[in-house]
Amino acid sequence: MKKQEADERIKKLRHEIDHHRYLYHVLDEPEISDAALDSLKKELQDLEDEFPELQTPDSPTQRVGGQPLPEFEQVSHTTRMLSLQDVFDIDDLKQWEKRNQKIIPGSYEYFVELKIDGVAISLMYEDGRLQSAATRGDGLVGENVTHNIRTIEAIPLFLRKHSSGRVEIRGEIYILKADFKRLNTQRAKEDLPLFANPRNIAAGSIRQLDPAMAAKRPLRFFAWEITEGVPIKSRQEEYALLRELGFAVPPNARLCKSLIEVKEYIDAEEKKRLKQPFQVDGLVLKINDLSITTRLGVVGKAPRGSIAYKFAAEEATTVVEEIVVQVGRTGALTPVAHLRPVQVAGTTVSRATLHNIDEVQRKDVRVGDTVIIHKAGDIIPEVVQSLPALRPAGSKPFRMPKRCPVCNSPVAHEEGGVVIRCTNSQCFSQQRERILHAVGRVGFDIEGLGEKIVEQMLQEGLIEEVPDLWELTEGDLQQLEGFAEKSANNLVTEIHSRTQISLGRFLVALGIPHVGVVTAQDLARTFSTLDRLVSVTPEDFERVEGVGAKVATAMYQYLHSKEMQHLLKRYEQVKVRIVPEKKNGPLSGKTFVFTGSLGEMTRDEAKQLVIRAGGRVASTVGQQVDYVVVGEDAGSKGKKAQELKLHILSPEEFRKLIA
Repeated sequence: MKKQEADERIKKLRHEIDHHRYLYHVLDEPEISDAALDSLKKELQDLEDEFPELQTPDSPTQRVGGQPLPEFEQVSHTTRMLSLQDVFDIDDLKQWEKRNQKIIPGSYEYFVELKIDGVAISLMYEDGRLQSAATRGDGLVGENVTHNIRTIEAIPLFLRKHSSGRVEIRGEIYILKADFKRLNTQRAKEDLPLFANPRNIAAGSIRQLDPAMAAKRPLRFFAWEITEGVPIKSRQEEYALLRELGFAVPPNARLCKSLIEVKEYIDAEEKKRLKQPFQVDGLVLKINDLSITTRLGVVGKAPRGSIAYKFAAEEATTVVEEIVVQVGRTGALTPVAHLRPVQVAGTTVSRATLHNIDEVQRKDVRVGDTVIIHKAGDIIPEVVQSLPALRPAGSKPFRMPKRCPVCNSPVAHEEGGVVIRCTNSQCFSQQRERILHAVGRVGFDIEGLGEKIVEQMLQEGLIEEVPDLWELTEGDLQQLEGFAEKSANNLVTEIHSRTQISLGRFLVALGIPHVGVVTAQDLARTFSTLDRLVSVTPEDFERVEGVGAKVATAMYQYLHSKEMQHLLKRYEQVKVRIVPEKKNGPLSGKTFVFTGSLGEMTRDEAKQLVIRAGGRVASTVGQQVDYVVVGEDAGSKGKKAQELKLHILSPEEFRKLIA
């Protein structure tokens, strides 16, 4: 990037960051997540590092916090409340250690604690009694919130062990995730706006002018520092003393002898972060020896002796470089944003779905826009919102094409819906996606048939539809790039090992519109055989749970179309045998519901495992359900399962049960 371009980008970033910092720190009305704001700040920091002459004293990278609210009495901190420098990988930690060792040579021990996502507070005790409490503010001046802090039972009004004089304790106000959900449920019943996140509740609660309001909120406190009043030699000793004084401290803190041990601790805690009852966004590393920390001093806004290791964020900002339209197995056109690569949730993301044209227009996403990307676990990355203030001049709204980008056939807008489809059922992209869907894990489950191989087969004219796979020979495959005699033989053997399939899996493999794993299972168990299924009326379909009139009509028309009749005949010719759904098995009589991300497997794969073991899968939670499997980012189903006191399984417990 040229200096002039960098200068323009830096100015826009500073303005945008200051805007969101004001909303976050002063008004408690954030519009974007902490992770997204961190991503903007990192981009600004990187540009200022590359062009140091463009750095200015008023840059957001040179500030510690926001301005205190004018309604509260201002309090000057006796010792400045600093912010920690953020790092995102072990190499950054090694560089931090090397910088410190240049000042004070030697090896260091590190005291490592969870970084709770809450609100920092300073507590001042005189002769053992709580005298005042203040927010961080701008680091030098905070807000007096003593009247609210006194309502928090986790904060002692009188120290259990004390001496005369002043003692300052610093720590974090936070709220449990379960309490956050309960508060939002109550607010929804009262038709009040929902809170954005647990930290937002904590920040808003301690700034209530009426302490009775704060007392109604389930606020909690972790202490992590004794700033003055008690002589201590190490961070480990500090934690022990805080407990003696009557404070809770972040759990699982550990003394590490080296960065090697720190790395092991990071790996272990990052895996457990979502299971913590409170929000955790990283770890804090502190040099254990406080005499070394004191000698290292402060650089800019941060102490040299401590640093914050941030876990992989589930949101980040990046730039849309191109919007490409993909064509799916049903002909649906889906706009996909091609992005400047960015790390989100521990993986590099370069593409994110925009779903459909209505979503693109609602979010007003354009080529060149800076956007917020969200990705959690194995969930497909998506664009959350664009940041118009960072939009380049001359950008134009995105328009969907009037002809298919793959086969150039006309496209049609689905009546009464938002989907735009290619009208050519023989479109190459549709053929490829139909085959990939059919041979995938929820269908025939044929290993070794990836996108590249299927594309080669179509391009060489070896196949046109799924049944053609069973007519392939080793000689056919050996003409494809990357295939030798052994690999060709292995794939042909794998394909022919899948000549038998249950009716439910077969219905999924057919790709019938509106028929997912659950509906396919219910259809298979209701009608038993394919012949009976094809012979029933739309009214018969409607009698199946979860099938309405519209879906029943669409299924009937699809099963009786010329294309489907031809396809079913081809399956018969290649001797694919469709067997009734398994009714007996270790999970016979048991009904499962899945919600949230399951990590190593998709929900559809998990559902098929239950069906294969003789169980049933439902889409809604009710008293008829035996197990509710609750993964990450679970929705309301998990909560309803708790209310009904159903048997709840984690993804790990489900995998053990299936095994």
